Amino acid sequence: MIGKLTGTLLEKNPPQILLDCHGVGYEVDVPMSTFYNLPGVGEPVSLLTHFVVREDAQILYGFGSASEREAFRQLVKISGVGPRTALSVLSGMSVADLAQAVSAQDSARIVKVPGIGKKTAERLLLELKGKLGADLNLPGAGAAAGDAASDIQQALMALGYSEKDAGAALKALPKDVGVSDGIKLALKALAK
Repeated sequence: MIGKLTGTLLEKNPPQILLDCHGVGYEVDVPMSTFYNLPGVGEPVSLLTHFVVREDAQILYGFGSASEREAFRQLVKISGVGPRTALSVLSGMSVADLAQAVSAQDSARIVKVPGIGKKTAERLLLELKGKLGADLNLPGAGAAAGDAASDIQQALMALGYSEKDAGAALKALPKDVGVSDGIKLALKALAK
């Protein structure tokens, strides 16, 4: 409903700001990454927003960039992750860091964010896989090869092989192998 606000910054009280838009003051919650890049009080500012309507509240979330807002929207789609948790994730790490953690399936980086436990971090990695990297123009070829290897390993582990056996089978595969061919070749190698 409200996609962008442009006005004068009246107050800065982390994580909330007050933005005056032609006489109407909007309270906007922003991640710390956006907060640190805001101009001084009394200066003009423009923010992309995400409007959340709940039974008991109507809340505006503001972002300094389109990639931050898109990451926030992807995060709130995940079951068990609300706007506050999504804001916490974006306050604790940049969108690029989040995308790298997702492409590397590195839950340790996400667990460092206050309020994010191991299970939530693993759910974030699973749900966000393939959704953030494309928006950020991250190196695609290397990431795709890493994703294929990760997918092959996860498939082998789902079939009951240990992480050690799956890892050993992966090392024997050609580097540019696709997921389905890689699984077939790995299964043949493991059957011996």
